[in-house]
Amino acid sequence: MSVYRNLQETHLNRARASLRQALSWYGYLRKSGQLSSNPELVGLVKPELEALNATLNKLDSNVIRIAVFGLVSRGKSAVLNALLGDKILQTGPLNGVTQWPRSVRWQPGGKVLVELIDTPGLDEIAGESRADMAREVVHQADLILFVVSGDITRTEYQALLELRQSQKPLILVFNKIDLYPDTDRGVIYQNLQQLGAGNPQAKPLLPDEIVMVAAEPAAMEVRVEWTDERISYEWETPPPQVDELKETILNILNREGRSLLALNALIQARDAEAAIAQKTIDLREKEAEDIIWQFTKYKALAVMLNPIAFLDILGGTVADLALIRALARLYGLPMTSYEAGKILKTILFSSGGLLLGELGSSFILGLSKSTAAITSGDNPSNITAFAGSAIAQAGIAGYGAYSVGKAAQVYLEKGCTWGQLGASSVIQEILSQVDQNTILYRLRQELGIKY
Repeated sequence: MSVYRNLQETHLNRARASLRQALSWYGYLRKSGQLSSNPELVGLVKPELEALNATLNKLDSNVIRIAVFGLVSRGKSAVLNALLGDKILQTGPLNGVTQWPRSVRWQPGGKVLVELIDTPGLDEIAGESRADMAREVVHQADLILFVVSGDITRTEYQALLELRQSQKPLILVFNKIDLYPDTDRGVIYQNLQQLGAGNPQAKPLLPDEIVMVAAEPAAMEVRVEWTDERISYEWETPPPQVDELKETILNILNREGRSLLALNALIQARDAEAAIAQKTIDLREKEAEDIIWQFTKYKALAVMLNPIAFLDILGGTVADLALIRALARLYGLPMTSYEAGKILKTILFSSGGLLLGELGSSFILGLSKSTAAITSGDNPSNITAFAGSAIAQAGIAGYGAYSVGKAAQVYLEKGCTWGQLGASSVIQEILSQVDQNTILYRLRQELGIKY
């Protein structure tokens, strides 16, 4: 258990460092005037900067948020009441008793502090606003409970797929098991194991990922025999059967609770930084396009007039690097190793194009641009060859510069969450260290394609 605890603490510290680096970068931009010089941009990215601050504060508070989702009448509120040991949340026979998300504090075992969040049914009539609220709740949640009360319906399966896409660990809670005979219960459990993974090719759910409960068992008629030999029949309500769910949650929190906190914080930070990058690039699209075309024309003209092939390639590379630097300064986005590696390939492709252009002109015209320039005094016809070669290479150079500029835009937007301590980098680091017996392992499989 100490191994898990040390690893969780490492994950939490890495997440804190990542968020502090992001906040320090955007704080530097504000102080240097790159943000404050554009009031419109400051207003646009204010929600994301506030989200980064709030996420860092949540990490420091060590409160784990568990949100419960499901369709109407599946017993979501009853499950939470059973965990709490008290009927705090309203329940009832009518659909839509829960009209808005409501949270309550829970301290299982007297150690871990948990915030339980109840949500409206995902399939309520005219419930679009409720669906929006549910999406906001799942964004904040560290762990999701998805409650069903039998075989998964088509609507439930679709809702489950959407929750899986939120990139959060999920426990499937099979409620109302008291209504099913043991045989039927076993068959439903096996079906849920397969469908609950959310992907026909995925492995069946692990024991920690699916739990059977009876949060609010139906009343049973019992026979009472009195001492005076009278017999009567009374209705009694059995106690809730949620011990297995409570134990499962406690095991997860003790084994990987801080890692869950760290991962969710990083996912929120990644989304916030990506939104900042997108808004910045969208707002400055015209300025960026002007810069790219300016460098495209300068590079094409320089290559066309320069008679030395080697200097074409060297000068073209310098121009490409200057273009990338100009775009990075315009956007105020950090340049990380992610962009550097990706853009370098584009620059090499651009330089390779110039080299191929030089070799092509040499093959077609019988001499290179450099040779044509040197010998043009002896043979005036070589001036025509020089001009043809220069124009061809100028076109290649211009296209290369434009390609580098467009690639820089893409990688500056995507790369802000990579690099050392970038949110995406630390997410990948955490998921690469999780044990196969943890609930985070499935998340690693689900994110494997993306990362």
